[in-house]
Amino acid sequence: MTISALDPEVNPGRLLTRRSMYTCRECEAEINQATEICPHCGADLTESIPGIENPEPKPRIGKILLRWGALLGVLLAAIWSFLWFVVPERQGDPTAQAEARAAESLREARTALVDYASAQGGAYPQQFEALGQRVRTAAQLAQSVNYQIQYTPGPVDGNGTIRTFALQARAGNYGFRSFYLDDTGLLRATRENRAATAQDALY
Repeated sequence: MTISALDPEVNPGRLLTRRSMYTCRECEAEINQATEICPHCGADLTESIPGIENPEPKPRIGKILLRWGALLGVLLAAIWSFLWFVVPERQGDPTAQAEARAAESLREARTALVDYASAQGGAYPQQFEALGQRVRTAAQLAQSVNYQIQYTPGPVDGNGTIRTFALQARAGNYGFRSFYLDDTGLLRATRENRAATAQDALY
């Protein structure tokens, strides 16, 4: 029986050597696996094969968490900015703040009426809308705190002129003051669930 030196049982080192060899992709000659330049054809075995892209490394957990953290931060900042512009201020007493704005809106409307009468020889308008943007701004200020402004012109005298008026700011929330203001300039208020009148206490 003939025993070959290539038999792995006889020469195990030969098997290890053969397993550590592989072929060049250019000339298909057998070369060492760690070889970077083929000794037979000179091909650079470190270059990637054309048409085959190296797979992109997967992002690490730290980078993924950092990206999600940045995205969450931007989202929270956007929500906070929206609420800062939309939600009214909550500092202090909200009831007192709403009543103060309603009283301010009545004073602004009365100023617009007085200026109108000065330009019209002491006559007040029949319609509140005749005062233009100034009273619309005052009405919007009252509405922003759930108040409604009502204008009541006085009786027409013999010359067809209106010499008096009354303004009311009615609260839409129970327990809030309602206000009354007329051509005398005296602001009156009541906490009763009704419109304020000239007989109520001064504010």
